[in-house]
Formats: sequence, structure tokens, C-alpha cells
Amino acid sequence: MNNMAISNNQIVSVASLREGQTNTKSAKGFSDVLFNAVKEVNNLHQTADKAIQNVQAGNTGGLHEAMIALEKADVSFRTMLTVRNKLIEAYQEIMRMQV
Repeated sequence: MNNMAISNNQIVSVASLREGQTNTKSAKGFSDVLFNAVKEVNNLHQTADKAIQNVQAGNTGGLHEAMIALEKADVSFRTMLTVRNKLIEAYQEIMRMQV
């Protein structure tokens, strides 16, 4: 994600900062971002499943397209797991802090 959070619940795209633009949008909540990421990973896995079914049935779509869809789904799932593990580590570190 190429967004940088700023005050007053606004975000500015890093690309727009490079171009000198100052368009701002309402910021999404952290839970919304996580929900959308998990939803996208699920969509990639469903697409891969459909591609596999098409190859098995002999419908349109080749084996290479199914393999590409599988790799996209695999990479997105591994990325999601890495992010989850980092979030858990950060949470545990915060819980160890003394107040």
C-alpha cells in the first residue's frame, strides 16, 4: 500500500506527493484495510480454484494460466501470513511493556 497517514483522518498517496499533488481522501480504519486484504487473498484463491477446474474440465484456459493463478494466490497467502505474524509480534511486544 502506497499511502502515508497524516493528521485529521486524511491520507495522501506517496505517488501524488512525488508528483506534487495534494489530493486527500478520507482514511480507512485499520480493520477495513485488513478486511479488504483478506478479501483480496480469498478472491485470488477462488480465481485459482476456477482456473484449475477449467483445466480439469478441458474448458478454455491453459495449464499455464492456472499455474500463474496458483502462484499469485500462494504469494498473496504467504504475504498475509507474514503480516499476521508481524502484527502478533508487535502486539506481544506492546503487552510486555510496563506502564
